[in-house]
This record gives sequence, structure tokens and C-alpha cells, in this order.
Amino acid sequence: MKVEKLFGNGKQDNSKSVNVKKTPDEMTESHLAPPHLLYVEDDQSLGFVTRDNLELHGYRITHCADGHAAIEAIANQTFDLCILDVMLPGIDGFTIAERIREKDRHTPIIFLTAKSLQEDRIHGLRIGADDYLTKPFSLEELILKIEVFLRRSKTDNQNVSDVFVLGAYQFDYPNLSLMHQGSSRQLTQREADLLRYFARRPNEILKRPDILRAIWGDDDYFLGRSLDVFISRLRKYLQDDPDILLENIHSVGFRLVVP
Repeated sequence: MKVEKLFGNGKQDNSKSVNVKKTPDEMTESHLAPPHLLYVEDDQSLGFVTRDNLELHGYRITHCADGHAAIEAIANQTFDLCILDVMLPGIDGFTIAERIREKDRHTPIIFLTAKSLQEDRIHGLRIGADDYLTKPFSLEELILKIEVFLRRSKTDNQNVSDVFVLGAYQFDYPNLSLMHQGSSRQLTQREADLLRYFARRPNEILKRPDILRAIWGDDDYFLGRSLDVFISRLRKYLQDDPDILLENIHSVGFRLVVP
């Protein structure tokens, strides 16, 4: 894959082209749902070039051209990593990062900025940024940083306990069991995968396409019908606690409401 050095004005320096190859581990995992990145950049040319190259590298990109669109995106979607321009019209990148951290303390955040002032870097790191790139930046460097943070997040997630308390239920994912008042129900692997997806994102609106790609690896009509069947099963399994709801958000997706 060819990667160009990008400048703040969105131009490409073809003399700096570099071939970036995926590792064997990355190729083995290519059948899984691609990492979902939030990319916030108001420069139209730079935004197009960066988004296009990241998509060619295998990432799924939600590109927002201003802070208001970014705030709406983080309210309704889940991201594996966020790339934020600092200088934006209206709501700046720092404010967006603060909103992200209110919702999620773990998703990596990389700032892109034309500023090199130490005060800005310190402020960004204090509110929860993980790294900085100063414009003009190398797309190769950005991709390498993304890969490092995603690998780190994957390792952290693997170290997180997969036993969840959902109201009056205890969900033991490794053992595929759902326990309630001393009784245990054995789940299928797909039922457990789906319930864990919701349990890791309590009270968040999760979009149907995101769920399908994460659990089934694709998004089509027939898989959507299968998802509806599994949702009905989970609702039945969780019906003994009235405080737990698996809500249908019309034309959007679902939300697991837990106390």
C-alpha cells in the first residue's frame, strides 16, 4: 500500500512514498470487522486524502468536517480510535476529546495540529489525549501510531474480566453462562458474543451495521434477520429483571439499558 507524506494544505509529496505491508497477524485477522476510526478534519483536501488512504489500509472511517458532527457521532457510535484536528470551526478538538472521555476513558485519541506550542500539547494530554502529530505529518507515521494504539487496546481488552453484573444477572462470558438467583442458563457462543458486545457498552445506542460487522463479520439483509432472532432470545433470557431493557431504537439499532 502506498503512503504519501501529507501537508497541512492537503497536498501530497510523491517523493516520500512508502510501501506499508500488513503483518501476518494482521492478514490473519483481516476477515474480522475492521477497526472503526473517528476522523475529524475540516480541511476538505487533507480530509479526503487521509480518509482515502486509511480506508485503503483497511480501516472503517467516520469522517466529520466540524465539531458539531463529531459530537453527534460520538453520542451515537462506538469507535476503536479517534483522530482529532485541534483547530476546528465552532467546537474545537479539545472539547471533542473531553466529550469522548466523559463517555469512554480508554479509546485512544490522537491529535492533529498545526500548532507546536508546548502548552497545547500539555493541555491535550491532560484532558486525555494519547499522542500528537504536528502538521505537516507523514501518513506512514500516523498509520504506525494507529497500529500501536490498536494493538495496545486489544491487549488491554483481553486483560479485562469478561464477567459482567447486569442488574440481577451475572454473565460469565468465558463459561457461556447467565446466572440469576442461583439458576444458570447455558448460552450458545453466538448468544454470548452478542450479549458481551452489549455488556461492554451499557446504555449506549449501538447501530445495527456495527453489531452485524462485529459479531457476524458482515452486514446484509439475511444476517439482519438473524440478529433480530438473537435479540429476541436475549430479551427472553433477561426478562426476570424489569430494570434491564434491550431497547429497539427505530431505524438505528439497539441499546442495553442497565441500572
